[in-house]
Amino acid sequence: MNRRTWDSDWPAPAKLNLFLHVVGRRDDGYHLLQTVFRFIDRYDTLHFDPRSDGDIVLANPIPGVPADGDLTVRAARLLQQATGCRRGATIHLDKQLPMGGGLGGGSSDAATVLLALNHLWQTGLTRPQLEKLGLTLGADVPVFVHGRNTFAEGIGEAFTDVTLPAESYLVVHPEAHVPTAAIFGAPELKRDTPAIRPGDWRHGSGHNDLEAIACANFPPVAAALAWLKTINPNAMMTGSGACVFAGFPRRSAAEGALEALHDGMRAWVADGLPEHPLAKIQ
Repeated sequence: MNRRTWDSDWPAPAKLNLFLHVVGRRDDGYHLLQTVFRFIDRYDTLHFDPRSDGDIVLANPIPGVPADGDLTVRAARLLQQATGCRRGATIHLDKQLPMGGGLGGGSSDAATVLLALNHLWQTGLTRPQLEKLGLTLGADVPVFVHGRNTFAEGIGEAFTDVTLPAESYLVVHPEAHVPTAAIFGAPELKRDTPAIRPGDWRHGSGHNDLEAIACANFPPVAAALAWLKTINPNAMMTGSGACVFAGFPRRSAAEGALEALHDGMRAWVADGLPEHPLAKIQ
């Protein structure tokens, strides 16, 4: 639906990295990556109430995260500053995606705030303009604004859209919170995987350069991945972890793998999406 209102649900989907190569590092320390982002039907959900006082209020802050530092609040204030908008909003966040899971939950939430409030406030920014704003919040925010399954390069801001086959995924969430900075800061991280042209990538090819570091430092990630590889040898970690996943051409196969899950492991089945649910919002 291209038209939404203040009463609407605003979804913020998770993403999987179908591969993730570190191909270099800039002088400012940012890593140069190549990856394919795939959206899946596992979501956080946001709701918004209008405010006439210009304030941005997070109705239900995440424990341990100061409201002023929350990406949703920062995104709303950034949009205000960029457009001169004097309207405000109360943000309600139904948080379902795990933090530190490699699913992009915080970045997805921030992108949905930018898309939603640009629409509700009628601030008139184009999607490319919102992508540029999002990049100042985090490297994964632009792809959620972009709204297409895509081959991403640079620090995550250059996109070549891809068409992906229908696929269902078993996603396993180990009992670990993996800090992204710790993975990218590891001296043993491989940073020289040869770059490929987007058109040369084929579904099912590639690996995750961050996986070895996460598995070496977070045993629950290593254990979950080792188990999942017994079900599907192509299983891999998404992002910087902690979640690991395997793709199946039929949902019934993914659900069968879920039934074989070890006691104590958290997991779910999600379908790949052809595009972000807000891909057509204006």
